[in-house]
Amino acid sequence: MKTIKDKFNLDGKVAIITGSSNGIGKAIAKAFAECGATVIISSRKQEACDKVVDEFKAAGLKAVAIACHVGEAAGRTTLVEKTIATCGGIDILVNNAATNPIYGAIEDGAEDAFDKIMNINVKAPWDLANKCLPSMKSRKGGSIINISSIEGEKPGFGLGLYSTSKAAISMLTKNQAKEWGKHGIRVNAICPGLIQTKFSSALWNDEKIIGHINKNLPLGRMGQPDEMASVALMLASDSGSYVTGSLIVADGGFLISE
Repeated sequence: MKTIKDKFNLDGKVAIITGSSNGIGKAIAKAFAECGATVIISSRKQEACDKVVDEFKAAGLKAVAIACHVGEAAGRTTLVEKTIATCGGIDILVNNAATNPIYGAIEDGAEDAFDKIMNINVKAPWDLANKCLPSMKSRKGGSIINISSIEGEKPGFGLGLYSTSKAAISMLTKNQAKEWGKHGIRVNAICPGLIQTKFSSALWNDEKIIGHINKNLPLGRMGQPDEMASVALMLASDSGSYVTGSLIVADGGFLISE
């Protein structure tokens, strides 16, 4: 029988993490690699991916750089095909890459902004999971982790289109889990609150917003990328072997604060 420590071991596993050249994606990739996985570092620019891989390899970690703009179908196909050709298969997929080009009222959102948000935040994770499915089935199992958001669970102001895309990801997660469990594939989502990353800097650089967070959240602070990585590690490894179709909220207590 495995010890609890053994259950977090990812030796021999291959993990694709989109948007992993910085922020939450990079933190997840590092956690997986530290637990033995070969991680595929992927973001739009090859140079950014190479930089992270060099950093990881210098620390004795296993990593491969494959650039991919997840908003482009050809790029998604190349990412999966190169991963299989280089590493032999895929065990873990983390759909982390996302965009939010607009902050404001729903009615002020242009159609092209709507299309961009839905293409990158919803269509890309759906398509990447579909493309990874055959490899996971052939390996008799796998773990897919979709990065959703508390914005998909509770409406706020100014992020309506982004929130809608994350609500869609949450339901996609549940449907994938229901349909693919028979293949030994678990699918879960993490719903972060405000995390200190470049992606969310417009929010945490706002003194009014961060003041409200610090004053009203039960934990009294914003989160850090490595705190999301810990949740992802549980879901990717055997420590989460009986968890599927779940939306894991990691928000410092935001959803219970008001």
